[in-house]
Amino acid sequence: MHSMIRFLVAVSLAITLSACSSVVEYIQPAEKNPLAELTDFDEKVTLSEAWQISLAENDHRLHLYPAISNDRVYVADGEGLLQSLDLATGKVVWLNETEATLSGGPGVNDRYVAVGTRDAELLMFAAIDGQLIWRQRVSSEVLSTPVMDDQRVIVRTIDGKVTALSLTDGAQLWQFEREIPALTLRGSSSPVLQDGVVYFGLAGGRLVALNAETGAVVWDTTVSVPRGRSELERLADIDAPPVLLDGIAYVSTFQGQVAAINARNGQAMWRRNFSSYRSMDTDRKSLYAADDKGLVWAFDLDTGAARWRQEGLKNRQTSDVVSLGGVVIAGDIEGYLHVMSAADGAFLGRIELDDPIESGLVAINGHVLVQDRGGRLTLLKVSAQP
Repeated sequence: MHSMIRFLVAVSLAITLSACSSVVEYIQPAEKNPLAELTDFDEKVTLSEAWQISLAENDHRLHLYPAISNDRVYVADGEGLLQSLDLATGKVVWLNETEATLSGGPGVNDRYVAVGTRDAELLMFAAIDGQLIWRQRVSSEVLSTPVMDDQRVIVRTIDGKVTALSLTDGAQLWQFEREIPALTLRGSSSPVLQDGVVYFGLAGGRLVALNAETGAVVWDTTVSVPRGRSELERLADIDAPPVLLDGIAYVSTFQGQVAAINARNGQAMWRRNFSSYRSMDTDRKSLYAADDKGLVWAFDLDTGAARWRQEGLKNRQTSDVVSLGGVVIAGDIEGYLHVMSAADGAFLGRIELDDPIESGLVAINGHVLVQDRGGRLTLLKVSAQP
């Protein structure tokens, strides 16, 4: 029990109490869980800056991460600024000072950019010029990334509801609702939309699939069963989006398990004990994830067996991980970005940025886009040394 409290303190997680009525943040003394010391290694991969811009400081309680579509980067900050940038140069294509309390997104497609707010609104903008198309009230604060198809936008709110709205005017099309536990991690599993089905995780360790057109439940399955005597011990939330690949949904829970779920019927194909609230990634060979102690793992996609485990980032509050061309990339609380071999987890490269890196990593075309807590957005080229 005490170790779990120390962990929650260490990562400064905001925990929602009494059905989201109040939030408590914990601060962990560094000496309790000392960060693993970084060691020297034979550098084989170089990270070089292509461009960098400064945004407002990235409040870690929000869910504002960069998104890429059609060679444009879309990024929002907590002060209400929404921007479109040229991917190659970082130059501003357009910006909109929304004067809204942006908190979740942006979600993008070819025509639209959707962003949620702390004040329970969803805002829709034109991707071409950033003009506001509509704004619509939703049931509560948005701490996830909206997803879209050609007719609707689907948004998850912190009260456990998932709502579909019309792309053209924001009219509500359907709404899914489930009761949430009294105690949850502050955050929401962003929905993933694929082949007419929307997938998302819930507090309490459940994964749900809905028909995107009607909102009807396709299946609802338990990934991890909450265990323990106290509400704190029974936290088993799915806070990261599932990873969809070849008809399988890969998902992890906090204080629970990592699992492969058949996306057609919700049946578990494999599962193993694991605890994480970070986003995972795959390269069609392995599933890569950072656990709640900062260790980075590679799991076999077919069996769930651990292929390797990198312990060199223990207690460094390792960020979401991304896979890129034979390497795995993750950041840490001291602002280092680490490159590891996808084959065995060995360190291959490292660069120090300015501030802690928690989320907001996007891998694309031999580059990785990183947003740190200080608000700097950096595009780095990932190159093998000759």
